[in-house]
Amino acid sequence: MCRLVAITSGEYFSPMENILALETMKEGHDGSGMGLVLKDLGGEFRELKDYPVLSGICSKDGYKTLNEHMERRGFQKVHAWSPAVKPVKGVAGKDYYFAKVYRYPESYLEKSQAEKEELLLRTRLELRRMGEQDESIVVFSFYPDVISLKEVGDPLTLGEFFGLDKSPLKAKIIFAQGRQNTNYEINLYACHPFFIQGYGSMTNGENTAFVPVREYLVSRGFPGYTGYQSDSEVFTHILHYAVRQLGYPLTYYKDIITPLKGPEIEGRPDSAALRLLKSSLRMLAIDGPNCVIGFTPDGTCFMVQDSKKLRPGVVGGVKGKYALVSEECGLDRAIPKRDGSKDVFPMKYGMVIVSSGAEEVKVWDQLKGEIVPHDSKKAGVC
Repeated sequence: MCRLVAITSGEYFSPMENILALETMKEGHDGSGMGLVLKDLGGEFRELKDYPVLSGICSKDGYKTLNEHMERRGFQKVHAWSPAVKPVKGVAGKDYYFAKVYRYPESYLEKSQAEKEELLLRTRLELRRMGEQDESIVVFSFYPDVISLKEVGDPLTLGEFFGLDKSPLKAKIIFAQGRQNTNYEINLYACHPFFIQGYGSMTNGENTAFVPVREYLVSRGFPGYTGYQSDSEVFTHILHYAVRQLGYPLTYYKDIITPLKGPEIEGRPDSAALRLLKSSLRMLAIDGPNCVIGFTPDGTCFMVQDSKKLRPGVVGGVKGKYALVSEECGLDRAIPKRDGSKDVFPMKYGMVIVSSGAEEVKVWDQLKGEIVPHDSKKAGVC
């Protein structure tokens, strides 16, 4: 099993907080990779929130190719950041790790947000294809106010390797995964979290319904639904498809991936809509076990379980800072000064939602289709 730590806060904090929480759950990751996604950036990125950030890894030749392609595309570099890499035992390292901030091409300055997002997606996919064969270019995200950083190795060792313990790099939302490899070979694109057009997620578990879900997503004709080096990437794409493309409320994400049974649907006030949802999107239902932690463009974070509930997950914290974590020991490290009696352990019908800015935690009960009190007995989450 992998281990997951998501922290959302009203103040900027260092990714080392996530990494140290992962360290307390070390038995659940095997050093085959760590992924970080930082959203709502601080430090040197704080005044650059409207500019898209390209995050990835390059060889020396790939770096030259990338720069030439971005120039041809009309992107102008505004700022660049690279981690202060410190060679450490156990990490091979690559030539360039980067987060490059760009100004949109002149022809796109007055375009809509949707048109800009389409350009960023298309450009990211172009760069991925250009470097895929020889791994000379590996791009994880290209979006405003977001940085992605991934590498093979133990999380704590990688924190030292990237110099994150001394770096001013901070954010208000940080997702981190300590990976346990379940593929035949280690691939950086398979390392969580995954990201697409403002939506991100990471997963602990196995998606045994991966093939039909992938085929359905690919059939939608959306260019971003591609790649799939990990069976967990589809969770991010289902989220994107349900909320952005179809315009459904976030809670319907839970109804899509873990649909209720017939009699259970009849107990919901929106039963007519749920019946249509289940019949039209039945190919997106998952078969776990899975614990999914995700975020949306407005900074809302959430945790859901599938119906099997065989993967751990807990949410807790204080107003202004909450963590969504695989295990209690990780939560204890991330936010030690909290009322542990208010921690939430979502089960098969629970969806824990943390508002933007970490101001409020809500528990949505799928059976009732409504927000319920936090205490585990009423929320059905223990």
